[in-house]
Amino acid sequence: MSSKPPIVISTLDLKRIEALLERMPPIEAVKYEELRGELDRADVLEPAAIPADVVTMNSVVTFKDEDSGDEVTITLVYPSGAGAPGTVSIFAPVGSALLGLRVGQHIEWPTPDGRRRPLCVLEIEYQPEASGDLHR
Repeated sequence: MSSKPPIVISTLDLKRIEALLERMPPIEAVKYEELRGELDRADVLEPAAIPADVVTMNSVVTFKDEDSGDEVTITLVYPSGAGAPGTVSIFAPVGSALLGLRVGQHIEWPTPDGRRRPLCVLEIEYQPEASGDLHR
């Protein structure tokens, strides 16, 4: 799996994530180069145009860790919402990996220990845009 799948991000999510990255000290921001790369290559759409099978911020998504076979359900959140059970920050490696993927897509993502973790999106139980929550 050398090439990354195409991803879709809403204008609102992009604006908010970029604002968070801009406010970071440079030494911190360097850690998120992979996330910046994802934002740069994404198709950016208005929230109302986001397909219902795309992982967006505040989505509840089930994915499979293809190494372990584990299925995990999380809510993808901004850092201020992280820490609650079942939440993953956009700045966590798995959070960055999931943003913009569609159901059925696979991606390999670097883990903090330097390995690459293959993930597959299985289901989106809740997506704000599909539910009409366009400005959450």
